[in-house]
Amino acid sequence: MKKNNSLIDQDLSSIFFKKNNTIKNALKQINKTGEKCLIIIDDDNRLLGTLSDGDLRRAILRGIDTSNIIDDFYQKKPILLTKGKYNNKQVKKIFLDTKIDLIPVINDNNEVIDIVTWSKVFKNDKKIKEKVFKNVPVVIMAGGKGTRMEPFTKILPKPLIPVHGRPIIENIIERFTNLGCRDFYLTVNYKSKIMKAYFEELQPDYGANFVEEKEPLGTAGSLRLLMEQLNQPFFVTNCDIIIKIDYASLLEFHKKGGYDITLVASAKEYVIPYGTCELNKDGHLSHINEKPKYDFLINTGLYVMDPDILGLIPPNKFYHITHLIEEAKNQGKKVGVFPIDDDSWIDVGQWAEYRKVVERL
Repeated sequence: MKKNNSLIDQDLSSIFFKKNNTIKNALKQINKTGEKCLIIIDDDNRLLGTLSDGDLRRAILRGIDTSNIIDDFYQKKPILLTKGKYNNKQVKKIFLDTKIDLIPVINDNNEVIDIVTWSKVFKNDKKIKEKVFKNVPVVIMAGGKGTRMEPFTKILPKPLIPVHGRPIIENIIERFTNLGCRDFYLTVNYKSKIMKAYFEELQPDYGANFVEEKEPLGTAGSLRLLMEQLNQPFFVTNCDIIIKIDYASLLEFHKKGGYDITLVASAKEYVIPYGTCELNKDGHLSHINEKPKYDFLINTGLYVMDPDILGLIPPNKFYHITHLIEEAKNQGKKVGVFPIDDDSWIDVGQWAEYRKVVERL
């Protein structure tokens, strides 16, 4: 396909998508391209609509099965541009008014010949993003024993287990420093002296503040110790996961939704490798489902929290994040779920997954 003077660098075909595809495949394609929107076309490259990551999240949060096709969920009257009939000033106004990330460009035959993206129009977008994230704290829960990773964790704390020559925790931190985050709080307990020694030797150019548990406090208990330091929404992440998502979208989702806690959930499909028996009310066989598929949203271990939520955590008590979420709901707090594709979530906390991680990163 011949391109005009484009505002993009990538091959258009990577964001072209057909309407008979599934929600699951759309999630994977968005994750693969790095864009936050797909262009829905017919067999002749004519524009049918657009499908954003927000459209997909709304469908999943409505309980729609990810194996459903996208035909009911994409925008059939998208904002678009026609070749030769727009200028940069008009494009900037559209982006600022609508907050969309991508606009398809068509010719007189309604064929998609190009796209215009926010990041290309606003070339200083990265600097703006870095400024936004500069003061957003990140808490890494790094105090567990990592029993699933023994025997390595008999010697090293889990966050220091290497992946391609660097500890897991450095891979995690890099995701945030690339955004502009500079303030990190590491909750430590098991083999904390080794953790501290590593960062003392590393001498990072960001703030690595240690929050030491005198005794294990679970996956949320140590957050109580940060009540005085945290005064704005902050990220919380487990020390054995790597999440490849648009963190700006996550933070915006949390703030716009007015959530007190937002948890990131991975859309997973599980297939029962057998025929399952369905019984009728008399206990007789009704029918057999051959290898049924089930869709679940799995908690990944990445969260955004408002600082007020920390007051719900009892002091000096073993307390998990699941307890905190339940208490937040009991107190009338608002808990959001941010769905992501399964390929965006890498769990390094068990050997079977660790081997896959070494291959994927």
